Amino acid sequence: MVKSKSKTRVLITGVTGFVGSHMVEYLLKRGDSKIYGLKRWQDRMDNVEHLKNKFITVEGDITDSVSMRRLISKIQPDKIFHLAAQSFVPTSWNAPEDTLFTNIIGTVKIFEAVRDAGINPDIQIACSSEEYGMIYPKEVPIKEDNPLRPLSPYAVSKIACDYLGYQYYQSYGLRIIRTRAFNHEGPRRGEVFVTSNFAKQIAEIEKGINEPIIYVGNLNARRDWSDVRDIVHAYWLATEKGKSGEVYNISSGKSRTVKEMLDTLLSFSKVKINVCKDPLRMRPSDVEILEGDSSKFRKITGWKPKIPFKKTLKNTLDYWRSKV
Repeated sequence: MVKSKSKTRVLITGVTGFVGSHMVEYLLKRGDSKIYGLKRWQDRMDNVEHLKNKFITVEGDITDSVSMRRLISKIQPDKIFHLAAQSFVPTSWNAPEDTLFTNIIGTVKIFEAVRDAGINPDIQIACSSEEYGMIYPKEVPIKEDNPLRPLSPYAVSKIACDYLGYQYYQSYGLRIIRTRAFNHEGPRRGEVFVTSNFAKQIAEIEKGINEPIIYVGNLNARRDWSDVRDIVHAYWLATEKGKSGEVYNISSGKSRTVKEMLDTLLSFSKVKINVCKDPLRMRPSDVEILEGDSSKFRKITGWKPKIPFKKTLKNTLDYWRSKV
């Protein structure tokens, strides 16, 4: 009798978040993983409510050494997708200390817990295109070796996590793969993020909750958007085919202005909506363009985005239509 292959033990930090919930869905579709999702005791479960009883929820805090060591020692994961973070750029200006502590110290404690457990799982750490910051026109599309010129405390925190991953690989041989994903969107995106915020405003206007005015910040910034469902597939491939210690851009390779994105969302609504600038939505410093070159990642994995941007936006708007 042939013994069946045991399932891969996967730990997802930040499982109740936007990307974490889609990571669970992706792994469930694969059907070859035993999924452990890390959440803080106070985290809401809205994003994963529809997945209840399909994965194992474990409570803990990435900034707490005791809970991390206990959990990782008990789970003995084969793969870790480190997605937990303070990820909203404007919040990092209002709470820089909290952002730096959560993102940097939390990452260190995970690495140390892995070392303490005496295991060496594949660890994907979700870094960010925000690390590139100030980009000059001649540098577009952005490659992994482009200078990092961060323009927010969040970006600084992600650079630290990024290089900690490199250092722990070099110093201790941990199998860490660093991914710099560019903007990714889709259903369940937090309402503070621009695409989701616009979609929610439109849904509320359609329901008669608000007057037909949508409030905006900088519409001239250009972003490289992908669908979150393509991104989580890329994260899995990073752990399967990526080289430990390396960093990989994950992007569509095409940038659009925030105005183009807004116009596409507005085209899905039959309600006439006016656009009004809100000074409170402007940032102290803004990254004018993020457009990534992901050829390095595509070459080793064969990955490419499959979901059209219009579908991503339509799905996001329909999500908010069902919520408001």
